Amino acid sequence: MKAVVFDRPGDESVLRIGDVAPPELRAEDVRIRVAATSVNRADLLQRRGLYPPPPGASPVLGLECAGEVVEAGAGVTRWRAGARVMALLAGGGYAETVVVHAGSVLPVPDRLTLVEAAALPEVFLTAYLG
Repeated sequence: MKAVVFDRPGDESVLRIGDVAPPELRAEDVRIRVAATSVNRADLLQRRGLYPPPPGASPVLGLECAGEVVEAGAGVTRWRAGARVMALLAGGGYAETVVVHAGSVLPVPDRLTLVEAAALPEVFLTAYLG
């Protein structure tokens, strides 16, 4: 699958489109076809090598996204293929698809586009919890 990748820390010039393996879907996960993602401070710091992804997280940048559910793990009952969703991620949002725990997925309200929704999970939850 295609993703925005980088081989060394640096400014935006280190970014390129490359191929990465699709993430594994576990029983409690949802696979989302990414329609839009965002760029936030953590992404910029990670690209510069100053904010490593948590252990086990995707090395692909992107802490939030919006798109459509394409597959749900065997233990997921809330989400079905075709649902418009947004998600808070540990990484991976700058790829064609992302896998995330179902508990980190939210429905996209009808009044929002997927582009608008992609900018909400990280920022909104940070503000709300703060």
